[in-house]
Amino acid sequence: MTRLAHDSPPVVTRWQKQRANLDRRRRWIANAGRGLVDPTRPILVHLVPIRRCNLACAYCNEYDKTSPPVPLDVLRKRIDEVARLGAFGIGFSGGEPMLHPQWDELVRHVRAPGMMAGLITNGYRLNPRRTSAMNDAGLDYLQISIDNVEPDDTSMKSLRVLDRRLDWLKTYATFDVNINSAVGGGIRNPDDAYTIALRAHELGFSTSVGIIHDGSGTLRPLSAAERAVYRKIRRLSRGGAALLGQAFATGSFQDNLAEGRPNDWHCRAGARYLYVDESGIVSYCSQQRGTPGVPIEKYTVDMLREHFHTPKACAPLCTVTCVHRVSEFDKWRASAPPREEGN
Repeated sequence: MTRLAHDSPPVVTRWQKQRANLDRRRRWIANAGRGLVDPTRPILVHLVPIRRCNLACAYCNEYDKTSPPVPLDVLRKRIDEVARLGAFGIGFSGGEPMLHPQWDELVRHVRAPGMMAGLITNGYRLNPRRTSAMNDAGLDYLQISIDNVEPDDTSMKSLRVLDRRLDWLKTYATFDVNINSAVGGGIRNPDDAYTIALRAHELGFSTSVGIIHDGSGTLRPLSAAERAVYRKIRRLSRGGAALLGQAFATGSFQDNLAEGRPNDWHCRAGARYLYVDESGIVSYCSQQRGTPGVPIEKYTVDMLREHFHTPKACAPLCTVTCVHRVSEFDKWRASAPPREEGN
């Protein structure tokens, strides 16, 4: 292997990337097979190791500027509880999860019992050595949301700031990388999202497009210009990486939302998807915090079964794509629990 500089980690070869990709697909298939058989297994658990963020995007309601990191031993116990429930994988979110000083140890702890490990980051703390450390820890999937070409009052997650970091990911990462472009968040030039998607496509990363929601997680209608950009990105997009529920189609779901139409679907949040906040409380998602509001150590298989079938009033206009993706896993299953004999 060659080095770019004395202080840089080894450049990752194509063979190393292919080997890591094959290992991920093998583990994904094994987890998916068990999940198809048993609908009480969570597919994706989002775990918050720190609520603080180093940015302040105008549309975001998922961060603060003061919270300390959750202690490592506490997070390890929460990861163990998620494993106890038979979860497919854990994705770390926030806040900005890379502000946690021991995020690499968290990834290792997720991988130890065989779960998939993902990370959602704003990308500001990425560099070659941290990327190499992610490889060593066993990270499977990383998502960066980039909102505009130039930073503005709405978002600092801009292509100009993050483009060098994308090059580093291309050079050093063995994990899957997804670039998510958002529309509907008040970005001055909606076509920026398409420019970002083109850059991600050029680098060989998977791309996805999200529709910004309001404070309850439901649809904020798109303008005509935003709808046009959304359609262009959808034609270009190769979809999310095939793990942590990303392998399932969301096309018609998001197409309806882009046009302001509700969706008829069965949300499996609280079962296939869990959101565990910095206090260890399980919620349906980041936008429905406090429901069901049970500590992860008290969450049971019976609760998974109950919430699998519980209708959610927010579902028709929900834009929380990760919940929809994991719910697609059970689209063929009954929408209500089977009746007992004699009833």
